[in-house]
Amino acid sequence: MNQLINTVICLALLSSTSVLASSIVKPAPLVSVPSQDAFFEAIRQHCGKAFEGKVTVDNQGPSSFSQAKLVMHVRKCTDSQLQIPFHVGENASRTWIITKTGSGLSLKHDHRHEDGTDDPVTMYGGHTVDAGFAQVQSFPADAYSKHMFAEKGLPQSLTNIWQMYIYPEKFTYRLIREGREFRVDFDLTQPIPAPAPPWGYTDM
Repeated sequence: MNQLINTVICLALLSSTSVLASSIVKPAPLVSVPSQDAFFEAIRQHCGKAFEGKVTVDNQGPSSFSQAKLVMHVRKCTDSQLQIPFHVGENASRTWIITKTGSGLSLKHDHRHEDGTDDPVTMYGGHTVDAGFAQVQSFPADAYSKHMFAEKGLPQSLTNIWQMYIYPEKFTYRLIREGREFRVDFDLTQPIPAPAPPWGYTDM
């Protein structure tokens, strides 16, 4: 009798284990587009390197950007995310974050204070709306950013479109909207020493 009970218990355990195993769903592979993959990988191949840039277009005239040393640092890279601090002189408040989302690429601007706390205007950016090109991707302002810009008194930024270009010798960051164009080009042929971590970041 005991043997029969043990057998029934074992069969029940095996059955429940099988049901549990069948209910575990593996995460779906991250969907991607070849042109966006190529763009992402073209930047990632520079991981760990830093490059100096200069303002090549600014239709609002000279600014602190045109007077400072501009450095981009492809600092941290995974299969799905790139973290690229953008240093403006001694100001290390900005980090571009490019992320594969499964429906395209997201660009966010992580903006911090020197003590590492969030700036009131941070994590703004956009998401691709088409496949783009292996060399060029565009990021129109997303809903979160538009809401924040409106709330913070920055309505002119509601139509922001950020663009990034990657070519063998040059990386470009560009902001455009009606009446506004700002562009920085970085020389990828001349790596420079990597700067200190951006504000709020200490890990590699």
